[in-house]
Parts: sequence; C-alpha cells; structure tokens
Amino acid sequence: MKTPRLSLSKKSPVYPLRTAVAAVLALLVARTLGFREIYWAPISAVIVVQSDFGSTLLMSWHRLIGTALGVSVGALFAELVGRSTLVFGCGVLGVGVLAAALRLDRAANRFAAIALTIVLLVPHADPPWVVALHRFIEVSAGILVGLVLTAVWPESRTKGA
Repeated sequence: MKTPRLSLSKKSPVYPLRTAVAAVLALLVARTLGFREIYWAPISAVIVVQSDFGSTLLMSWHRLIGTALGVSVGALFAELVGRSTLVFGCGVLGVGVLAAALRLDRAANRFAAIALTIVLLVPHADPPWVVALHRFIEVSAGILVGLVLTAVWPESRTKGA
C-alpha cells in the first residue's frame, strides 16, 4: 500500500487569496457598521465565495434564504413556546419541512437549521426577534461582500484549476 505524500498543489493560489480577502473585507464592514457579533459576516463571505460568479450567486441565495427561514422560525419558536430540547428538535424538523415545501435546496435547509440553532440555543440578552434580525443583517453583509468580490475579481480558469 502506497503512503500519500504531502506536496504543494500546482493549482493557483488565487482562490485561497480571494477567500481571505473576502473574509477580511467582511470583517472590516462588520466592525465599521458596529455589528455585535462581527464573526458572522466573514463566516458568510467564506461560505459564499466560489470560483465563479454564478456559483457564488447560487450559494449566496441558499445562505440568504436559509438564514431568513431559520432566524424567523427560531424567533417564532423562542417567543411562543420557549427554548427546550424538544422545541429545538421540532424547529430543525420544521425548517426542513418548510424548505422542502418551498422546494429549496438542501444547502438552504442546512443554513436554516444553523440559523435556527443560533437563535434558539445561544444565550442572548436581547429578545429573539432582535437576535434574529441581527443575525440576518450580519450574514447578509458577508454575502454581499462575497458577491461583490467575486464580481470584481473573478478567478481565471487555468489548465491546472
């Protein structure tokens, strides 16, 4: 059996560089705008930056619609029935069923479950709707940075990519 050796890829370092630039720009935007949880903007930028604009746009849609669904259901559940393990499980199932009913991709379903988890399980001093709105705005800022960066700095196709 042959042991794999570590070696540098011959692929272009442009993708990791673009991803790092998107993450830093999103962080700077979040800080400038005074977001409370600034890390959600760079996380979203890293998630949505892809090799081409079409792929970035598609991933951005999944992230945006999934986040909107998840924070809405999470805030609604937190306000109406509280925060328990049973509520959490029903919430994850609920966003999955809603995503399927809306014919959303599995990626949107995963992002909805993540957003719901944050709203329901992470302790916050603010009311659930405020937390949900902040999360949506923070995620949207990162998505916007990722889209703009991919539009103005497209990754060129090379032989090794």
